[in-house]
Amino acid sequence: MGVARLLAKGWIVFCLFAAAHQIHHSLVAPVPTPQVIPAIVVSMLLFGAMGLLFATGYGVSARDGTTPLIARLKPHHLMPDFNGIVFLIFVLLSYLNQTLFAPMHPIGPAVGAIVNAVQFAVPGQDALLVAIAPCAPDGGRVFSSAFAWILAIIFVASAISRIRLAAGLLRLERSKRSEVLGASVHAGVLGVAAIAGIQLFFIGAAYPWFGCPVLAGLPGTVIIGLAPLLLAYLIVAALTAAVALSPEKQ
Repeated sequence: MGVARLLAKGWIVFCLFAAAHQIHHSLVAPVPTPQVIPAIVVSMLLFGAMGLLFATGYGVSARDGTTPLIARLKPHHLMPDFNGIVFLIFVLLSYLNQTLFAPMHPIGPAVGAIVNAVQFAVPGQDALLVAIAPCAPDGGRVFSSAFAWILAIIFVASAISRIRLAAGLLRLERSKRSEVLGASVHAGVLGVAAIAGIQLFFIGAAYPWFGCPVLAGLPGTVIIGLAPLLLAYLIVAALTAAVALSPEKQ
């Protein structure tokens, strides 16, 4: 997958996830405000269009300008592959957990066991606990983070088991349509981005930057529920691009 398509898909998921949370918040608030839903939808469309314009402009600028964009855009470019479908299902599960389960079950034996297990495996969970401690009650955010990290780990493990197949498909795609940056640079860019994401969220370097207003608001909700899954998708994309650099074995 090219960088432009990766950016576009990630931005769409981010906008939809944030808008869904804001709509849910407006409906379950002590004084429900369903009249703001059209404004939320319009804002989502505007922000989504802004990101897509950037990603599309980047992709078009490095392509052969003699072929119209519509002619180059194929239906399969818009359809998610198997990993994409699994990713979207996991994003939905994370959202449902954040809105339906975690706020009602912030503590408990099962919840505590899951949080402790993720805290052992993911250093960023410790960093989140420290950052969110002054914001008590956490409203289920700690468990939401743990649940999202479990989904992210499952996604990476599942995708790695099919990494050679995905790399082969990427080679086939490149034989018909070369990468804008070149295959090596493309893999390098994704790798650097994945390393940065690991440092910021898996290690937890980003969480001390956030205060209670961020962590307790919509930005924190989106970061906690979506960042682990977006990072997992980026890691898989980087690994696929790296494996695709090696010659295919006959």
